[in-house]
Amino acid sequence: MNTTQSTFVPSDYRHVNYLWDDEKVAEMSPLERLVFRSNILGQDLRITNTGGGNTSSKCFEIDPMTGESVEVIWVKGSGGDLRTSKNENFSSLYQGKTLALEKIYRDHPESGVKTEVEDSMVEMYRHCTFNLNPRASSIDTPLHAYLPFNHVDHMHPNAVIAIAAAENGEALTKEIYGDEVIWTEWQRPGFDLGLIMRDVIAANPQAKGIMMGQHGIINWADDDKECYESTLTLIEKAARFIEAREGDKPVFGGVRVESISEDQKRETLIEILPWLRGKVSQEKSFIGTIQTDERLLDFVNSVDGQRLAELGTSCPDHFLRTKIKPLYVDWDPHAENSIENLKSLLEEGLDQYVKDYAAYYERCQRPTSPALRQAVPTVVLIPGIGMIAWGKSKSESRVTAEFYNCAVEVMRGAETVDRYRALPEQEAFDIEYWLMEEAKLRRMPPEKSLARQVSVVIGAGSGIGKELCHRISGEGAHIVSVDLNQDAAVATANEITDILGEGIGVSGTGISACGPAIGVNANITDRSSLSSMLDEAILAYGGVDSLVVTAGIFVPPSVKGDIADDAFTLTFDINVKGGYLATKTASEKIFAKQSLPSNVVITTSANAVVAKKGSIAYDTSKAAANHMVRELAVELAPITRVNAVAPATVVKGSTMFPRDRVIASLAKYDIEYSEAEGDDELRDKLANFYAQRTLTKSAITPADQAEAIYLLLTNALSKTTGHVIPVDGGLHEGFLR
Repeated sequence: MNTTQSTFVPSDYRHVNYLWDDEKVAEMSPLERLVFRSNILGQDLRITNTGGGNTSSKCFEIDPMTGESVEVIWVKGSGGDLRTSKNENFSSLYQGKTLALEKIYRDHPESGVKTEVEDSMVEMYRHCTFNLNPRASSIDTPLHAYLPFNHVDHMHPNAVIAIAAAENGEALTKEIYGDEVIWTEWQRPGFDLGLIMRDVIAANPQAKGIMMGQHGIINWADDDKECYESTLTLIEKAARFIEAREGDKPVFGGVRVESISEDQKRETLIEILPWLRGKVSQEKSFIGTIQTDERLLDFVNSVDGQRLAELGTSCPDHFLRTKIKPLYVDWDPHAENSIENLKSLLEEGLDQYVKDYAAYYERCQRPTSPALRQAVPTVVLIPGIGMIAWGKSKSESRVTAEFYNCAVEVMRGAETVDRYRALPEQEAFDIEYWLMEEAKLRRMPPEKSLARQVSVVIGAGSGIGKELCHRISGEGAHIVSVDLNQDAAVATANEITDILGEGIGVSGTGISACGPAIGVNANITDRSSLSSMLDEAILAYGGVDSLVVTAGIFVPPSVKGDIADDAFTLTFDINVKGGYLATKTASEKIFAKQSLPSNVVITTSANAVVAKKGSIAYDTSKAAANHMVRELAVELAPITRVNAVAPATVVKGSTMFPRDRVIASLAKYDIEYSEAEGDDELRDKLANFYAQRTLTKSAITPADQAEAIYLLLTNALSKTTGHVIPVDGGLHEGFLR
């Protein structure tokens, strides 16, 4: 019988957040209320995972064709995320037309789960679209349309899936909920499942929800607030049931391995991540997220961790990103604490994983199955350290990590009250290689030119570096914004994150919980400072693909054209030695270990080939930098391409043209100006003067340099190395000779 509390008031909930607000929803339309309900459900990761679950509301809307009131179902569209959904993320269908699809389905001679007609019904939803809504309908649409209630929530709560994934899940469901929740065995979502659920409700009019074996829970009500509260109550009951049994036996069978110290974790991850990224990225590059918190380590360090990891996950949402199972490395950092030993075990594990995955594909493939996909693990578990998750972007790798965290919590709950069981292998395969999922993948837009890439930009706080960060982040690059001025570096990173968003997925430890850009301080003349900066890049993203050095210095000479000895040395330290140290440190620390194609671009200057009075330190340092590029290109081939961009007099946004230098130059060239004029006005005057000295008669901007650097970072110039590209407007004195 039901042994838990039957009803709750808002203050009673301990395992979910009660966020309903009567005042906030009072003036909302039915769709707006649905969006609100979806957002507050999605905010709480104990209720559903990122991108997981779906909600719906049936209401009456005015038909734009007839002007009459018609029943419409609003349901979360394909690929949406409840936490971040807006109005446009919901599809809308005429409810009557949607229900009429049953006849087409029933009339087919081979209807049923996993049949061709079931998949074809997804295309039929387009014929039911209300008001030309472009949002594609989800395969879960029938689970909402055919339930005879106005509001439906389908969630993936860890506590509930723990019951759904327990060996005795049906009996446990009865014990927790009595007759309020009806157990159904696992079945892949689709048209057939929607009809089955309708029949379950008809046979059990007292029911408030259906437990979907190994998947989640679905519940309903005719009032949206009541539906929301029912969702929370059903989750709370499962969580309290598990909570009451915690402590009856050791978590995951007890501790097998003790974690190493935080400093040791950091040191080990910095050493292995670029190497491991290279191993898993041979076909397509991955971005990493690390998770090292104690709750995850309860699992990774446990007696039962390896056994449970090998079983795989249960909820379909999970293994679509985590694959059927992770790579668990059987390493004891205290008994075998060398990094080389860990690398050896990882290499063996990766080789075996590829073989196991290929065998899994061979066992389970159907005649119509898509081709074998990249057979590398997206989740790597290392005792004593934690988890490394991989994805095509930072956002995707954070989702992968989040999903495996969810899988661990499901296993924790199931093992607390019973014994965990994973989804049967064939069912897992049929989800992972479902033609509907394959079609969704093929509909995705082509990846951007710098997708899956991580770029370190030194000098990113202003000028060319800042412009470049914006240019390449728009092409998919993840940005490590570096500047001597920490605040400036962070400001650039924040600008990019504000534009692109943090992304979905809420996992990651420390800096690895970042979004598409981070800001880091570094002194380009100090190898240890550069090394520390690259450590942060490794921990944030797993590795680096390109290094761009735009940092430089011009020390104005005296009125006689002389420069002090220490200023001469400083100029060479920053303009030459700095680029050398940055390149060598990145190569030794990351590029050589990854063994993936990588890029270095150093900003030099047209001054490198123009002899003149008054800038001997700057000009000769840039000449040295040009030749250093050629030397480095030879030294670092074939893994790393090294090139340069040579600007001329980029005044706008440059820290090398502060107000006093601009005024001095205007005075030098007898250009009229006023002290009352603003910095930008003065810079424009000087830039226009310089422009007239070029063949193109156009001012040279940071955007011009960023465009050239961007091209060097792409595959468009993949055969170019050791080259200096002038971006000077056509300065004939600077023609290479």
